[in-house]
Amino acid sequence: MLAEIGYFLGIVGNLLLVLLLLTVRKPGLAKRLLILATFFNAVWAGAHLSHALYAFPVHSLLAFEAGKSLLWLLFLCSVIKKQQLGIGELLSRPITLITISLPIILIASVMSGVLGDKWLYLLMTIISLELLVLLETLYRQAGEERWHYKPLAIYLGATGLFDFVMFADASMLNQLDPMFWAARGYVHAMMLPALVVAIRRIKHWGIEIFISRDVVLHSSLLIVAGGYLCVMALAGYAIRYIGGNWSGPVQIALAFLSLILLATVFLSNSFRSKLKVFITKHFFANQYDYREEWLKLSQALNTEADSLPMVYQNGLNSLLRAIGYQSGMLLKSKNSKQEVVCQQGHPTLTQTESSVVDAIAAYVQDNHWLVDIEELRCKPFQYEGLRINHGILNECSFQLVVPIFRENRLWGMALLQPKSDHRVHLNWELRDYLNAVTAQVANYIFHYEAAKELAENAQFAAFNRMSAFVLHDLKNVLAQIDLILCNAPQHKHNPAFIEDTFETLQHTKARMEKMLKQLTEKKANQPSQLRAVSMAELISKVVKERCQMLSPRPVVEELSSVQVSLDEEKFSNVVYHLISNAQQATDDAGKVIIRVGMAQEPGVVLIEIEDNGCGMSQEFIANRLFKPFDTTKGNAGMGIGAYDAKSYVEQSGGRVEVNSKVGEGTVFRLYLPVINEKAA
Repeated sequence: MLAEIGYFLGIVGNLLLVLLLLTVRKPGLAKRLLILATFFNAVWAGAHLSHALYAFPVHSLLAFEAGKSLLWLLFLCSVIKKQQLGIGELLSRPITLITISLPIILIASVMSGVLGDKWLYLLMTIISLELLVLLETLYRQAGEERWHYKPLAIYLGATGLFDFVMFADASMLNQLDPMFWAARGYVHAMMLPALVVAIRRIKHWGIEIFISRDVVLHSSLLIVAGGYLCVMALAGYAIRYIGGNWSGPVQIALAFLSLILLATVFLSNSFRSKLKVFITKHFFANQYDYREEWLKLSQALNTEADSLPMVYQNGLNSLLRAIGYQSGMLLKSKNSKQEVVCQQGHPTLTQTESSVVDAIAAYVQDNHWLVDIEELRCKPFQYEGLRINHGILNECSFQLVVPIFRENRLWGMALLQPKSDHRVHLNWELRDYLNAVTAQVANYIFHYEAAKELAENAQFAAFNRMSAFVLHDLKNVLAQIDLILCNAPQHKHNPAFIEDTFETLQHTKARMEKMLKQLTEKKANQPSQLRAVSMAELISKVVKERCQMLSPRPVVEELSSVQVSLDEEKFSNVVYHLISNAQQATDDAGKVIIRVGMAQEPGVVLIEIEDNGCGMSQEFIANRLFKPFDTTKGNAGMGIGAYDAKSYVEQSGGRVEVNSKVGEGTVFRLYLPVINEKAA
């Protein structure tokens, strides 16, 4: 009786698969051969059932065995290469003729009665081995698509291996083993789901059958329940076998507790959801071609945006296109309120919708969960902890609420709504897909927000930097005015002094106007005014006009006459800062010497500013001397004189070298090219 049930299950399973395959309208040789092979599987199972019920001759069964093997070998030959073939082209290939020759010989031998059963069993053993070899070739050639072919390898590999063992045993004993034969129907029936999975996975066959996920879920629940009850029955049998007067009550109690446990588990929504996700992940094809969707998303996010509103719009449009929706809006959380930053074909939120959005925002902040308004209305238990009046959900003009997080804090939400009746339903795959898309869109938005903030900070930094240089120049102007006021009591009746005073004031006015223009136009650098000047004369002028108030008075030594093309005012400021620093670092009885001449390098001018003041340590020179806004003068200094000098000289194509020893003095060496076209 057990053998009959197994073969009957084989008939039912194969006929159901044939019906599914007949629903596929796309033509193709692979489809037709698969239908024939599956249908003949049912015929083969019917022949074995007839043998079990009506003592059908065993010798005749081998013809059905050969026919089944013939069709599966033809099917493997048709799919071993991806190109589509016609039946004539397939049969004209030498490898196909060699492959199907043994099943044809076996059928002819059974019909003619030429060979005995032992030789027929041997032929079936070789045919089973041939099918396994062909299957191995197909699987090996699959390469990166082996995952798709794995269920097919499991189905044909398991059934082919079982047949090989059974017929090898029969060829040695000259008869089929009854246990092998009785179990064979169950083996073929239990392997059918693997064939179904293979058909759905391998796309280029063009066989797209549809199987309801709910049907698979319920079937799986029945299989799990059957397996569980079988285990419990075995446990009850073991208790009864061990025996005793207590075995009956214990058996009844165990059966009752088993049924209660089974009902509890099956009524659990969590268990059913996890099982459904497991089945969908491992036995159904993906809803999306993720490579193609990723390329589309990347292309959409590569669209140039000149402003932050355009960035928000691109992000929202990318989310809408990802699931084929047409309208929606993007909200940004500000002080626990949701502010609309962009929208696409979506009406303004009503007060009721705003209250729903606020409630959902509080919920997703803790749960990081996508919300489907329809699912929330029909299955509120899926959103445990979301307290909301479900009566107002009917007034919502959006279906999906997709939260966007930044460092685990709610940045905002996207409200999505289709214009047509085509609505997606949030299963595990769509949730994972939307989470991945949202993460990319969020990174796109956060990148532009950070870039905008960085640009604003850079503007403030540039303005502060410019202000610092202007303030530094103001100090120089103030020093010139102080020099005039200090000399006025002594020389106020001297016409030459008065003339120099007016000249200095005119120069001061020009510098003040230049600084005011810098502040107005927010530009730190003005175009350089290059002209050829005598280096020694320029430095002597700086010393005479700006450096006479402090002691020691600088001494200029011209080692050779040098003409350099540069911005006279900028270079004067650079030299003045360095000379002033040398004077402040040296006692009144010390010395400050400026030497001007040619360096050993051809075409390079050397300016040395030497003092015998307090000197600097090597650590200070390396880490602090040229660091902007780092000063040792307290509030009296800005800390940008040395930095400004080094920057100007390097921009002019030169360099600055410093030698110093604490307690002995310092030497600044400025190297500048004679023809300076890089001054800035």
